[in-house]
Amino acid sequence: MSSTIPEFTVHRSEVSSGQSIAYIRENIGGYPLLLIHGFPETKRIWYKNIGPLAEAGFEVIVPDLRGFGDSDISMDGFYDPSAYAKDIYTLVHDILGHETCSIAGGDIGGVVSPELTLAYPGFVERLCIFNTIAPLLNEAYAEAGIPEDDPMETRSVMDYYIRQGTDGDGLAKEMDTPERRREYIASFYSHRLWHGDYNFSRDEIDFFTEPFADAEKFRVSYGVYECSFGKRELSDIGNFFYPVPVPTLILFGPEDPVMDERFMQRCAIAYPDHAGPFIISGAGHFMQWEKADVLNNSLRHFLHDKLQVKK
Repeated sequence: MSSTIPEFTVHRSEVSSGQSIAYIRENIGGYPLLLIHGFPETKRIWYKNIGPLAEAGFEVIVPDLRGFGDSDISMDGFYDPSAYAKDIYTLVHDILGHETCSIAGGDIGGVVSPELTLAYPGFVERLCIFNTIAPLLNEAYAEAGIPEDDPMETRSVMDYYIRQGTDGDGLAKEMDTPERRREYIASFYSHRLWHGDYNFSRDEIDFFTEPFADAEKFRVSYGVYECSFGKRELSDIGNFFYPVPVPTLILFGPEDPVMDERFMQRCAIAYPDHAGPFIISGAGHFMQWEKADVLNNSLRHFLHDKLQVKK
């Protein structure tokens, strides 16, 4: 590992029969803050946040979602937000013993976060959401005059999403070596330009892509996209069709090519008790790495009273 990338102890817990989740847990006894990754990520995308947030007083809990990183492949074949949320709730609530927590998440993590909030009432006290899909309140968005997504734009900018969601086996067959799988993931950190001002080094890209070299892990990493297209069965329909009532900090990295200002407009409706939306200049999709200091400080201030109570 590069000397510029911190190292942490990885723990494992069994959240259901034969299903183990890997996670990092730092500063036990602090206020529990859960950091949830997305795609094309693992818990490693949060490595610049863990130390500073633990030093600030949080108990920082950073899992790999099922099928990602060091976590097990799903035993039941489910890779949907409800299945991810159930694993995490079991880990944080039942195993680690936290009655409540707050969450930060982007991409898939920003979909799992509201599911955890609504599926387990009282468990999540506050949210921080960035660069993700807003809950599917399509009628409310239409009433507010927010334009729908342009199908032509979707095809040109989100080709990865369509391919992963509709031709998962074909993509897996094409990416038939560890090197090809890693280069596919590397494209999101390099020539696809999902980042803003930040340029990822080769060491960083190698660090992020390493967990995707495994053929099974690569194949299931986009299982949630297949759920979106009806190509994979859901464990539960979930709660992504309702407003989320808890206090929420909304951040936006404007250099993300798969997101635009409609993200902010929709989230302002979906999360009615919100701060922001705040634009983080120069940030793209990977805000937690690109603008780690900004995100860390934002979370510290947004949850300042929780830290004070915990002390």
